[in-house]
Amino acid sequence: MSLVLTFSLQSGSNGNSIYVEANGTRLLFDAGISGALAARRMAEHGRDIRSVDAVIISHDHVDHIRCAGVFHRKFGIPLYVTRRTLASTWCSLGKLCDVHYFESGDVLRFGHVAVHTIRTPHDAADGVVFVVECEGRRLGILTDLGHPFAGLQDILESIDAAYLECNYDPDMLERGPYPLALKARIRGHGGHLSNDESAELLRACRRRRPKWIAVAHLSEENNHPQLAVGAQRAAVGWDYPVYHASRYSTSGLWAV
Repeated sequence: MSLVLTFSLQSGSNGNSIYVEANGTRLLFDAGISGALAARRMAEHGRDIRSVDAVIISHDHVDHIRCAGVFHRKFGIPLYVTRRTLASTWCSLGKLCDVHYFESGDVLRFGHVAVHTIRTPHDAADGVVFVVECEGRRLGILTDLGHPFAGLQDILESIDAAYLECNYDPDMLERGPYPLALKARIRGHGGHLSNDESAELLRACRRRRPKWIAVAHLSEENNHPQLAVGAQRAAVGWDYPVYHASRYSTSGLWAV
């Protein structure tokens, strides 16, 4: 059985991109960091960004899409995106010549790799999250979720590992400097999951639990990695493998 290997190039409101490879297929999810930085961080794990088969965009917010055109032109990577996402981004992506459109809910296929796209209530035009599947191994890329929507628990119980959004610590957000309207947006139906909400999802897993998670998309102002990791382990056991997808650096190389 082929391993699925993955690492985060960066995860947070300052830019997002996640690498996944399986059975000879190499994919990037989101393009929210510069091409030069992405190439350097790929090289840290011995990967050449020019060998990537596709960059797949989750939604139209700039921290996920702003450098998609650069990835596409500079490195010759085909771009996969929904029409509504591409039409809704306000940042200029420049000339695009190899664009593959999908609809939220579609399954994208790259050789033996299937990428399941799942619509979310996050406040984007047509946001999706992903489950990458190869020969029975399933990795979830679950950030910018909005709230713990119907079906999210089932997704978590169906996968072997996950990047899981832990955007904010509720106390830090409440005491922090953000305007009241922004705090309400983050906590609201279309915002982000807190450490506690993600921990409750893990705790509530009945059929199975992912073998590991990486806490992801942490706020710089309203969270700390220790709080996010600690909340998950407090919910399911202190020996449970919890990694951290940093907003400042490349993660480790993790196997599914």
